[in-house]
Amino acid sequence: MSVQRTIENPVEVSGRGLFTGVESTVRFTPAAPYSGITFVRVDQAKPVRLAAHVENVSKRARRTSLRNGTVTIETIEHCMSACAGLGIDNLEIELTGDELPAVDGSSMPYVESLRKAGICEQSAKRNDYLITDVIRVTDGDAELIALPPLDPDTQNLEIYYDLDYGTSGPIGRQILALEITPEHFISDIAPARTFVLEREAEMLREAGLGKHLTYSDVVVFGPEGPIDNQLRFPNECVRHKILDLIGDLYLLGQRIVGRIHARKSGHALNHELVRAIKDKIRATELSASLLEPPALSIHRVQRILPHRYPFLMIDRVLELEGTKRAVAIKNVTINEPFFEGHYPGQPIMPGVLIIEALAQIGGILLSQELEHKGKIAVLLSLDKVKFRRPVYPGDQLVLTAESIRVTPRGGHVQCSASVANERVAEASIRFAMKDADTA
Repeated sequence: MSVQRTIENPVEVSGRGLFTGVESTVRFTPAAPYSGITFVRVDQAKPVRLAAHVENVSKRARRTSLRNGTVTIETIEHCMSACAGLGIDNLEIELTGDELPAVDGSSMPYVESLRKAGICEQSAKRNDYLITDVIRVTDGDAELIALPPLDPDTQNLEIYYDLDYGTSGPIGRQILALEITPEHFISDIAPARTFVLEREAEMLREAGLGKHLTYSDVVVFGPEGPIDNQLRFPNECVRHKILDLIGDLYLLGQRIVGRIHARKSGHALNHELVRAIKDKIRATELSASLLEPPALSIHRVQRILPHRYPFLMIDRVLELEGTKRAVAIKNVTINEPFFEGHYPGQPIMPGVLIIEALAQIGGILLSQELEHKGKIAVLLSLDKVKFRRPVYPGDQLVLTAESIRVTPRGGHVQCSASVANERVAEASIRFAMKDADTA
């Protein structure tokens, strides 16, 4: 499996969504090398495409969902797990509703359909991510740890999962360690179904979710065990947790090689680990790019931005991917004029200036659009602004801008600032593009 893979023929799966109960159909079609996994809402007036990347994840309880503006795709984890478990790199997934079919609550219906479609190799090398350092994320007593493989020659992911519901309940504590190969995934993980405690099921129904489900549709645990249902494995619960984790990890956009130790993790923490790995990848790429000639020197930056001392916050643009993504640096020194008053004896970079730096890299990104040439990006609005830690003299701010939407009149950009691979600020910024003499 050293080359990328897709399917040979289109295939469909239909059914009702796990949470909404709405009937929908997914149609899997082959995709070209380096395309990745892409969902397409074909029921919209204009089809909406969502790449299966962690950047597009929308916060939802008990499931993994993607969002593009007002369009969402709910409960993708079982399908994503099937793609990851079978080693499928490139796939288009057309969907006629806002939630994927739950079918039997496992990945097996998707596995069977994809195998029926035929899995074929492509003439492109697969780009796996090898874990080389320890990466840990936590939430209370839940944790996920990514570790390098014990065997340097391994090509697979090993997962150790510790599921602990205590000693008094019907689920108890279940521990499972497994090397994830297609064969092991199909036999040991794919058949494991989603599960819920009886009191949790009642809460979901009161919230208007899953009202169409019966005890035969999903594994519901009462005080004595599954209600009107039979387990497929004695430890089916921990197997399904691994199934969800595999699907969520595939939101990295590439296979992971190494080890994952999980304890009580759910979707939200799974996503956090993927983001932490993503940050690690970008930090490594940044270290390499610092040795390369800049994408834009300070002289070219000054041709794009009207800002000058002391308000020019971009020292160098390291990466520029058309109108998709831009990465720049701002070297923060004690000589910055704002440190004299912010604050004497405790110099901290003002948060508003960090946002200004993010707006400037966002403006540079949007200036790459042909229709925006000669125009200036004027800030319209800020949303979801967060500051995670102070920025001090001596820090080097890494500024990243990724386009959400670009139009002839402006654009919407997601921006973040990091120091030493630690995110310090983020914001969603909207711009209008104005002629330089009217801005």
